[in-house]
Amino acid sequence: MSGARHARPKAIIRFRGALLQVIALTLASFVIVPLVYGVLGGFKDTSQLSTNAFGLPDPWVPENYTDILASDTFWRQLWNSTFIALATTILVVAASALAAFVLARFSFRGRELLFTLFATGLMFPFAVAILPLFVLLRMFGLLDNPLGVILPQVAFGLPMTIIILRGFFRSIPIEIEEAAIIDGCSPFGFFWRILLPMARPALATVSVLAIVSSWNNFMLPLVVFNDPNLWTLPLGVQQFQGQYSSETAKVLAYVVLAMIPALGFYAVAERQLISGLTAGAIKG
Repeated sequence: MSGARHARPKAIIRFRGALLQVIALTLASFVIVPLVYGVLGGFKDTSQLSTNAFGLPDPWVPENYTDILASDTFWRQLWNSTFIALATTILVVAASALAAFVLARFSFRGRELLFTLFATGLMFPFAVAILPLFVLLRMFGLLDNPLGVILPQVAFGLPMTIIILRGFFRSIPIEIEEAAIIDGCSPFGFFWRILLPMARPALATVSVLAIVSSWNNFMLPLVVFNDPNLWTLPLGVQQFQGQYSSETAKVLAYVVLAMIPALGFYAVAERQLISGLTAGAIKG
């Protein structure tokens, strides 16, 4: 009887493990299958896509990729997306780190109200603000200007970034700050020399989130940029799809090439992102 009782929990554990693996593989297939279809579809022509949608290309048509890589337009859009994403990330992380430091380490009247005001920004949908934002950008002459995209992205990225960094900053023991002050460190010196190095996992996390959010932004560049020389990759994908609407294979190739930088960046930063979120959860 006792052996049967011990065998039953082990069987349940094995069943749960197998079930989790099946669920993980199923969810992964929803991501992997479209990616593989897009990559292989880019090596086909349109007739192959209609007759051999899921098979290997026969013959292979690498010109779909090489023609795009030889185009100055693609590389210009790649540079525009990279510049806007990096500028947005630097500004939003710098501003949020300073605000989170004040909200986490200083006590003053109205602190929680101010933090609640920032947190309320999470409930403000971007689409609702697009019309007044367009009027405001036109008033300040920021249309067809990268700042017209960078500054609004910074503003909409502040709430989430401040919430993450404030929770991490508050978890740093007060004894460390007191020891730094006794050693002659100013509040800003403590922030710059001690707090920021200790918060590297959290800073890496919010940086990844800011870059990915900026990279995938479509609506704001669509509203701000009329000059094709300023278009980002999401706008380039739309323009390319309209230009080659009858050549689906070329469109798939363009979409795959547009995804590679973001996927590569995420693959490199994945460990930092997960460690930062985990550290924040444990410390919280």
